[in-house]
Amino acid sequence: MVDGADGLRGKVALVTGATSGLGLRFAQVLAGHGVRVALMARRRDRMDAIVAEITAQGGTAVAIPLDVSRVEDFADAVTKAETALGPVDFLVNNAGVPDAKLATKMQADHFDHVMSVNVRAPFLLSAEVARRLMASKRPGRIVNIASMAAYHCPMPGMALYAVTKSALVRMTEALAVELAVANINVNAIAPGAFASEMMDGMLQRMGDITRHFPRRRLGEPSGLDSTLLYLLSDASAYVTGTCIKVDDAQYPR
Repeated sequence: MVDGADGLRGKVALVTGATSGLGLRFAQVLAGHGVRVALMARRRDRMDAIVAEITAQGGTAVAIPLDVSRVEDFADAVTKAETALGPVDFLVNNAGVPDAKLATKMQADHFDHVMSVNVRAPFLLSAEVARRLMASKRPGRIVNIASMAAYHCPMPGMALYAVTKSALVRMTEALAVELAVANINVNAIAPGAFASEMMDGMLQRMGDITRHFPRRRLGEPSGLDSTLLYLLSDASAYVTGTCIKVDDAQYPR
């Protein structure tokens, strides 16, 4: 177990994009460590099944339908989570959308949608949670799920995605400074190529990208468990404004 992870029991976490891929894994891992988890995503049927699975394993979770492109729903969604589970301690901004269009062939509405989900949503949802933590004078943790694309754009057609993830890393650094006085730590994780639904779509377009990696493998979502738990635990009390790269040396430094 990660040092300090036993202190997570009884805390409340919001996880966006929690119905598949990394978000699903994050929700399961947190519930397994005694965190009460609010799953936030669009697919209610999937959330209900995940809640049932977590509950059957002795955990606590609730489903909060939320389309993160609808910022007008954020306050209500967080209120529902707090009503069901108690005051929020942790926010994991995981929801995101890929980009598979060349900049020169991109329409403005596509640009706006990707920016809305990948940048505007985590910024404004972080602000919503932070306001509540500050009002109750309680410490908190925010973890933003960035990407190695923030540092290394691997192919044409990913320019906008890379820009949004780079913005998320800078957002992490800036919010950490602003929220430090309120004892709210803000950090990020930059995964490399990990197995997920989003990655499945990329592999269909590109073929086997692992042939370019030193270890010729994709990461398994479980490989991010320790990093997430560390950033939410007391072990990282002095860590804020940091982005931890977890990429198995897939990308050049």
